[in-house]
Amino acid sequence: MATKKFRCNVCGYIHEGAAAPETCPVCSAPASEFTELKKKGFMSDTNSNAYIIVYSTVMVVLVAAILAVAAMALQKRQYANELNEKKQSILLSLSAGDKNYDEFIEAEVLDAQGQPTGEGDVFALLNDLPGAFAAGKFPIFQAADGRVVIPVTGSGLWGPIWGYVALEKDMNTVAGIIMAHKGETPGLGAEIATPKYQARFVGKKIFDGDKFVSVVLRKGGARNPEHEVDAISGGTKTSDGVTAMLYNSLGHYLPLIESRRGQAVTEPVGTLEPPVETATGMEAPAAAAGVHAAAPGAETSAAEQVSNDQNAGENE
Repeated sequence: MATKKFRCNVCGYIHEGAAAPETCPVCSAPASEFTELKKKGFMSDTNSNAYIIVYSTVMVVLVAAILAVAAMALQKRQYANELNEKKQSILLSLSAGDKNYDEFIEAEVLDAQGQPTGEGDVFALLNDLPGAFAAGKFPIFQAADGRVVIPVTGSGLWGPIWGYVALEKDMNTVAGIIMAHKGETPGLGAEIATPKYQARFVGKKIFDGDKFVSVVLRKGGARNPEHEVDAISGGTKTSDGVTAMLYNSLGHYLPLIESRRGQAVTEPVGTLEPPVETATGMEAPAAAAGVHAAAPGAETSAAEQVSNDQNAGENE
């Protein structure tokens, strides 16, 4: 039979045995003054270190499990939201926010020669665009009206910057641009994400004759309005980052861009009308408008051109 412990309520004497003694050997208190001492469980003392450690561990595991289940349940919705945000940005770069992406845009992946590969998830590549460029995969978005949208990526002062550049059918004129950033300075470098600043890029040319020059953000004001915009005041490093981003990212697509420009030249652009006889003589026939062809791009980057033409910029 297991031994039990009994404590005298009068003097505190501890008795071990099957039952309490008839009288306390110390104070002669009767058996009714003895209380059986029962063993406490492992978690009975809420102030013990063991209880605190076990309780904390259980709560951490429980909360982690709940968060994991919630993340798994919301994963599809989060992906759908991210996908919709990318699609909307592409449409906004074309000033076509009212269009249906799936009906208006066709996405594909090009190789280094500007040829469609027919492989790869375009939007998955956008999640790591620098890695996609390094792997020779170049996503592009073709609009139903002949314009194209090119994703761009680079580095600002405090982190990555990215965006979408829309080109007109001549593959030279900027139709629109959408830019975003991770942590540029509010009121300074962060201005690249504002519609007011992005509107300055519309109508700019990325070719100067046959030479690819991209679009330059110049400190102190644009000297060549056709190819330059004013840099952000107080945001020199971010401006330089945008200049490099546009030049380097668009440069990956030069094989396609130049091929399209060449096709535009060879396509018939109108018919000549016969001369018309008037009282003063023969009028010259109306001439059809032409498109100038482009040759392969320049060897020097736009960022180098800026550093050669202007003083060193101040940090944000």
